Amino acid sequence: MDKKYQVFVSSTYVDLLEERKEVIQALLELDCIPVGMELFPASDEDQWTFIQSVIDDCDYYVLILGGRYGSCSESGMGYTEMEYRYALETGKPIISFVYKDPSQLAVSKTDQDQELSEKLGKFRELVQKKLCKYWETPAELGGVVGRSLVQLKKRSPAVGWVKADLLPDEDSSQEMLRLRKEIEKLEEELEQASSSSTIDQTNLAQGDDLFEVSFMGEAGEFFERVSVPLTATYSWNTIFGELAPSLIDEESDIGLKNRLNAFLLRNHEDEVLRKCRGHHERPSCAIDSSSYETIVVQLRALNLIDKSTRNRSVKDKKTYWCLTTKGDQVMVGLRAIRREDG
Repeated sequence: MDKKYQVFVSSTYVDLLEERKEVIQALLELDCIPVGMELFPASDEDQWTFIQSVIDDCDYYVLILGGRYGSCSESGMGYTEMEYRYALETGKPIISFVYKDPSQLAVSKTDQDQELSEKLGKFRELVQKKLCKYWETPAELGGVVGRSLVQLKKRSPAVGWVKADLLPDEDSSQEMLRLRKEIEKLEEELEQASSSSTIDQTNLAQGDDLFEVSFMGEAGEFFERVSVPLTATYSWNTIFGELAPSLIDEESDIGLKNRLNAFLLRNHEDEVLRKCRGHHERPSCAIDSSSYETIVVQLRALNLIDKSTRNRSVKDKKTYWCLTTKGDQVMVGLRAIRREDG
């Protein structure tokens, strides 16, 4: 079945008009659907939320990096870098194309502001840690994009898009959906039966038992941040009580990590600022991956959370979690406000 792949093209705009034209032409010749800022409709919707939704719908992400950092959001980070980091965070297949020697660019295509220039340098360093190619002319860029995307599609096959007349008819789709739901239900029942027969929850840490959480504290300006490793000890009731409300409907791994990071910052902001000596701007916390994974496994072993079985787009590769019946009851016991006596 012939497929077309949607590709998000991320870059600064005015200084790379000719380069973007070459890239879009190369993508069209590969039967791809290019998507970029020049194609976005005018909308009152929050700009960043809209950009995220577009990236989510794309199969691949292409970054073109020249000599300018680009416009920044209120946080001080450029939109191009925000797009790149979001694509990384969500596991989107990425390939980057970096201008070989920015010192050779015309002054009009480079940042004259020292702060923006430093941010671009840091961004280039980040991008060059991953798969990237170098270019010098628009024509060369178009050619290398075409060849690289062919290889990227082989390494990271994506879902793609097909014409509506090639899809199964409605009756077949409904039957496939019914069978899929039945399979998922049987798999869930099998997993629950297996779990209940092999896990003795009385031997698991829970309730007021303590767990040491490892995390990184950061502070400083965007282009000059200091990181320090930290630990903190919390009971399992405290950890679950913090996460549970966001799981009443469902929440992704990314959302749970963000909630834990915000919780850690609320409780340890002063410690982060104290240990990041001389840096008091934009403090943040980031939970260690091992600690986060242990928390998820433990809460799942205690039958407080489980993977969500809600149907969603096949392009959505995130893992989602929700409360179990037991988890909902425990959450109410932990978070409900009790009436004061007397």
